[in-house]
Amino acid sequence: MDPVATHTKPKINRWLPYWAVLQADMQQTRGSWVYRIWVLVPVLSALGCVLYRYGLAHEAGIVQPASRLVADLLRWTLLGSVSLVVVLSAGSISAERGTMADSVLSRGISRHQYFLGKMHSRLAVVLVTFWLLSLAVLVAALFLLHEDVSLVGSLVALTTISALLVAVISCGVTVSALCNTTVLGIALLWVLLYGGGFALSLLPAHYPSPARLLANLPYMVKGYYDSQMVLHLIAGALGVSLFAAVVGLVHFARRDI
Repeated sequence: MDPVATHTKPKINRWLPYWAVLQADMQQTRGSWVYRIWVLVPVLSALGCVLYRYGLAHEAGIVQPASRLVADLLRWTLLGSVSLVVVLSAGSISAERGTMADSVLSRGISRHQYFLGKMHSRLAVVLVTFWLLSLAVLVAALFLLHEDVSLVGSLVALTTISALLVAVISCGVTVSALCNTTVLGIALLWVLLYGGGFALSLLPAHYPSPARLLANLPYMVKGYYDSQMVLHLIAGALGVSLFAAVVGLVHFARRDI
């Protein structure tokens, strides 16, 4: 007689749909024209600015501090990034509203996994790209211009800006899950960002706000910053991100697609 075959219960990876959504959305985001424009514009702007100031320092003898260059580039990179990040995040779910029922309900993907896969994909792509661009600018400024930049201060500035981007992306994906159209999501997210930033700017000076962060960037990259205020700003941004993610998860799990 043939030996009795033993059947082992197959191991089921319950997070496999999440990884599938994450990887597919990362490829889709990197291939979008919005992402390519976001990468191309800061690279060309930073390259032109660094070469111009390098020429001033070595041809005309006008030495400008690297901290000014790094602060300006970080400021404009943040402002430009927010505009394109709003488009990237606010259309993450609403742009697929027509095919979402098939992908979520017909292929074994839970709504929680779909939402988290979309949000984590946009976070990973935006943050990795932002750090690569910013570190390249920092290295170029240190080697080509007058060195008055603190490495620790620059990393603190990058970390703080990254926390703000995390809050923007989380709110954008949540708004995308709440709205039926991308245009409505973008408009609503801009209202939230401008309204929240304006409200924070009206608070007393000892309260952290994005506007005060932008104003203090030249000092932060030199290493002069208030550690307590920076921690409060990072904690506040991460708290907003967590709150937005919870709201998006709860609402997206209950709404009709």
